Amino acid sequence: MKTLRTALLTATLMFPAAALARPMTAEDVAKLESVGAIAVSPDGSRVAYTTAGLPDVTEGEKDGTTKQELKVAWGPDSWRTYLPKDVSASGITFSPDGGMISYVWADEDEKRAVWGIPIDGGAPKKLAEVEESNVRSHDWSPDGGTIYMLVSAAEDKQRKGENKAGFNAIVYEEEAQLNRLFAASVGSSVDTDPREISVPGYVSSFDIAPDGATGIIETAPTPNVDDSYTSKRVNIIDVASGNVKAVVETPGKIGDVEIAPDGSKLSLIAGVDMNDPAATTLHFVDMATGAITPVNAGAAEAAVDTEFLSDGRLAAVIHKGASSFVRFYNADGSAAGEQAAGDLAISGIDAGGDRIVVRASTATNPSELYVWENDSFTRWTNHNTWLADIDFGKQSVITYTARDGQEVEGVLIEPVGGAPAGGAPLIMNVHGGPEAHESNGWVTAYSKPGQVAAGQGYAVFLPNYRGSTGYGVAFAKQHQADYAGKEFNDIVDAKRFLVSEGIADPDRTGITGGSYGGYASAWGATALSAEYAAAVMFVGISNQISKFGTTDIPYEMYNVHSRKWPWEDWQGMLEVSPIFHVDKATTPILIMHGEEDTRVDPSQSYELYRAIKVRKPDTRTRMVLYPGEPHGNRRAASRYDYNLRMMRWFDTYLKTGDRSAPLPPSRPDLGLEDDSSED
Repeated sequence: MKTLRTALLTATLMFPAAALARPMTAEDVAKLESVGAIAVSPDGSRVAYTTAGLPDVTEGEKDGTTKQELKVAWGPDSWRTYLPKDVSASGITFSPDGGMISYVWADEDEKRAVWGIPIDGGAPKKLAEVEESNVRSHDWSPDGGTIYMLVSAAEDKQRKGENKAGFNAIVYEEEAQLNRLFAASVGSSVDTDPREISVPGYVSSFDIAPDGATGIIETAPTPNVDDSYTSKRVNIIDVASGNVKAVVETPGKIGDVEIAPDGSKLSLIAGVDMNDPAATTLHFVDMATGAITPVNAGAAEAAVDTEFLSDGRLAAVIHKGASSFVRFYNADGSAAGEQAAGDLAISGIDAGGDRIVVRASTATNPSELYVWENDSFTRWTNHNTWLADIDFGKQSVITYTARDGQEVEGVLIEPVGGAPAGGAPLIMNVHGGPEAHESNGWVTAYSKPGQVAAGQGYAVFLPNYRGSTGYGVAFAKQHQADYAGKEFNDIVDAKRFLVSEGIADPDRTGITGGSYGGYASAWGATALSAEYAAAVMFVGISNQISKFGTTDIPYEMYNVHSRKWPWEDWQGMLEVSPIFHVDKATTPILIMHGEEDTRVDPSQSYELYRAIKVRKPDTRTRMVLYPGEPHGNRRAASRYDYNLRMMRWFDTYLKTGDRSAPLPPSRPDLGLEDDSSED
């Protein structure tokens, strides 16, 4: 009689690998690892990078937030980890001579400081710090003799004493804590008296120019989030004194900023005006005067990230809808061609020597390192080799025509094995913003059903509805002053198109999303309840009037979304709020929210939950709060719990099409060895 081991071995030999493939699960999502920050050495021979991952709570690891592991790669499938797993490194960069990787980290009970590890081996050591303050970011002087540090505000000893005595009142949006800039000498020991450089306002980032005498800082009047959207500006400064030499007078939001190798200009991704929803237009800036010149204004695309090359050219990551490109500009600013990225969704770029490196994902892999070689991209890393065992649903870019003639694009994942006759249950996964877009890369996450749903027989569609970036500023502005209008009609029109193609079942279409996608989900469960069989709303909006009074971005809402204040049209604002349409709500809706959310206050979820429970008691609804979580879950346990709840809700109401099915148990089966453990 064969042993079990022999039987399994025989089965492995008899059947091809594809036959052993399995669907993706929530447990798989919990253990995903992806490339985060990247930094190429000055000579291009090494690439330092971090991988982002969460503790695997499904295997009993202690709950926590994302950790960044430092790794170094030097060729395809040639990389190694440089620091212990418990060292979560951020802000990685190379020293000017390429001999050391520096990073920011806090050792045990110490404050965050700048550390370094030799590239050719050796123990890490502390390079620079500011006493009793956390280092937020750092940069080297070109000669390697100085490390500049952006650090937190000095400790307020009086306030610390008051807090200890119980007087811990919070004065909202006052008593701003401003970051500071310091310069520390690099030597055999840590500089105990770094020099402070006086800088204006709230500085959120900085960079030192190749001449070592000039730098740039990004400043806003206060640390308030609204100011970061509406009032942030790039200042060109004298590094020695901190004096501002020029201000780049951008009218809107600011994205990536880079300094040219000769120090003559900046590349700047920014909005074209105050009402531009996102920083997606590439500009060049004269470093001497601050004069700004748009490069691709009006184009149906979005600039995402840029990097100057050693010869003065600029490489820019460009998204045209769901597709990625790398475009090159000559040193004089003229275009020098572009390369389509094929099946790669590129999200970041860096360069050193003659080497260009990008961070990119595909439909079947989270972000990895890819190197531009011989006019094509070569993959260097593979951190989720076990994904080779997963049976993926087919993923593609779909274009359809909305009811008013506008073409709209999105990413479709078909069920594993394809859609059955009559169509599959369909989940509309709506991105937030809406000033964002979905690329045709990895689109599965704790709050994005993606391939987990595909493995359970669902189709998933991620629409780049009006208001999305990647299609030009005009397209991104089409949703303005039209809350819940064309933007959400685009999602219904996507459903109708997918039904006509035989992919979706019209009676089993659901909707989910976070933030603005949560607004779409709440709208789908109320005003458009007839269209959706189930909804999962995450950190979503239910009342546009009270949302204004409880958010930390009121001016951003006005500038790029509503284009009017609530008091200019109280009734109109009420009518574009899901709570106004609860009388139509028959769609089972699961409402989830972080208790510490300042962007969309948890009261938005309370309002919708209470309105449905009181006004439509027969409609299935549940509200789940995550203690300590902000606008999106950060902890591993919260994310895993969310994924389980989301899929169970869709299994209960969407897959069956039964809106009256009983509520599932209030607690999901976490699959832990001992759910009663106190550890």
